[in-house]
Amino acid sequence: MNNIFVFDIETVPDIEGAQRIYGLDGLDDRDTANAMFTIRRQETGGSDFLRHHLQRVVCISVALRTRDGLKVWSLGDESSDEKDIITRFFTGVERYLPTLVSWNGGGFDLPVLHYRALKHGIAAPRYWDQGEDDREFKFNNYISRFHSRHTDLMDLIAGYQARAVQPLDQIATLLGFPGKMGMSGAKVWDAYLDGDLAGIRNYCETDVLNTWLVYLRFQLMRGHLDAGAYEAEVELTRQLLQKESKPHFTEFLEAWQKNSAA
Repeated sequence: MNNIFVFDIETVPDIEGAQRIYGLDGLDDRDTANAMFTIRRQETGGSDFLRHHLQRVVCISVALRTRDGLKVWSLGDESSDEKDIITRFFTGVERYLPTLVSWNGGGFDLPVLHYRALKHGIAAPRYWDQGEDDREFKFNNYISRFHSRHTDLMDLIAGYQARAVQPLDQIATLLGFPGKMGMSGAKVWDAYLDGDLAGIRNYCETDVLNTWLVYLRFQLMRGHLDAGAYEAEVELTRQLLQKESKPHFTEFLEAWQKNSAA
């Protein structure tokens, strides 16, 4: 079995970076962020979604499937800084050489991680290899949009057509999975200001679980899992949620049972 590494990130405005780029000295964090959003709305004509390089990573959650089982957790702890979290992510990639799985990871998560790793000087030679060091990586690497070493489910299922992409929440719900729970990406900044890093990490882990379950259905659709193997993976996920007994896992399992029965 290939190692599968499903991941999702949560970000907040990079206050320090914006103060340096836009000369916003003297403002507190909230006012700096508001200025960033205003500048971005002026650039886009309406959207305040910040540029990738000004997104500071506060959480990376992963679901790791190996021959030893399934594990879902957030990298580091609530006191970990951005450099430590991102270093842990790329260390895992270098160690396991997994298939990375994401929802819009090619459009958002990985470019953010690239810029932030560049900022912190984080080395990841195997991740960046496109065949220069290992000939195999010329034909299947993490960087190419059309290679499977990183499988961006949103991009791939939409047939690489921007007009056809859909939100994870709706696709997960459509398939009988829980979808968004307790928070959304738009609320992460407010939660961060309130000091609710635990809530952000829990939310990110439920997004990873949704992505993992959609990935299993995709593997069934493409014939890489037969019906029996698919059900075994789904049951393994249920057992993990029951065994861990974390409140957000229990809530996820209850919502899953409810949506499946609807």
